[in-house]
Amino acid sequence: MVVMVGIDVHKGTHTAVAVDEVGRELGQRTVRATDAGHRQLLRWALREFGEADQLRFAVEDCRHVSTRLERALLDAGQAVLRVPPKLMASARSSARTRGKSDPIDALAIARAALREPRLPVASHDSVSREIKLLVDHREDLVNTRTEMQNRLRWHLHELDPELDPTPRTLGRLETLDGIAKFLAAQPCSMLVRIATELVGDIRELTMRARQLEKEITERIQAAAPRLLELPGCGPLTAAKIVGETANVTRFRSEACFAMHAGAAPIPASSGKTNRHRLARGGNRQLNAALHRIAITQIRLDGPGRIYYQRRLALGNTKMEALRAMKRRLARVVFNTLQPDTTVQPTALPAAA
Repeated sequence: MVVMVGIDVHKGTHTAVAVDEVGRELGQRTVRATDAGHRQLLRWALREFGEADQLRFAVEDCRHVSTRLERALLDAGQAVLRVPPKLMASARSSARTRGKSDPIDALAIARAALREPRLPVASHDSVSREIKLLVDHREDLVNTRTEMQNRLRWHLHELDPELDPTPRTLGRLETLDGIAKFLAAQPCSMLVRIATELVGDIRELTMRARQLEKEITERIQAAAPRLLELPGCGPLTAAKIVGETANVTRFRSEACFAMHAGAAPIPASSGKTNRHRLARGGNRQLNAALHRIAITQIRLDGPGRIYYQRRLALGNTKMEALRAMKRRLARVVFNTLQPDTTVQPTALPAAA
């Protein structure tokens, strides 16, 4: 008998529901989201269902709250599947039990894992995890800096409407130095004080973001040097891909990877027609990274631009050609990320 334990994760508690191979509920348990609670959940599952032919765990793919639970299960030698929230939602909507609760969500997660046997598996990969943390941290700093830059612009406009820094220059130290000199020459006021503090904060965030970018570049050069050889893929984009992929070997094929990235077209055919529609799901961060590579390659004079123009010549619109290019890029990236000892890249060009 196969037993699937679906787990609905939250910051404070985790709720687990076990089902058999046809989706019948066998039991449920709620534990605190602590190391002790994780051990308690594992002991319950092994005690109740340890005699099953196959015991697997399915966790909602919310890694900001599920990382410690996944690590505890993997350390115990258990198989862990990651269920995208959209699959859990569709399974819940088709169930006979109405409403929403932690046990209902956990049951939906378990049934979705049974219905979709090719879900990505969780795995230990400290390299990609640390790169993702660094990339996310840098993006948070840049977003905070952008908010400060917007406030500073309005303060400068109030002080002098003609003082309007060129767009995208408030992250340059020389521009900040010029604004600081301007503010130092103004009469003392609360507005000048706040603007001066904003200039100092923006300067500090800029320096920290640059230091993080340097560290990210060094790490990605060691972790995925072949990915940096892909035209249009800079260090930050490569780091985003590595961090969001979270170990490419967990994907069964390049088609699964493309679906995860939202780059695989969805069939929308009926009868003799052969149509596809845009996939709006998947990992949007990974999709955005592929989009940046595609846009850059279109601007370059290389295989990527040739492929894009060939799609246009076949009658594709610009967006259709771009989506086709991103799908092919997903294949190239998947093969490039493979360990050298397993799958070598195919004979595809370095660009899409």
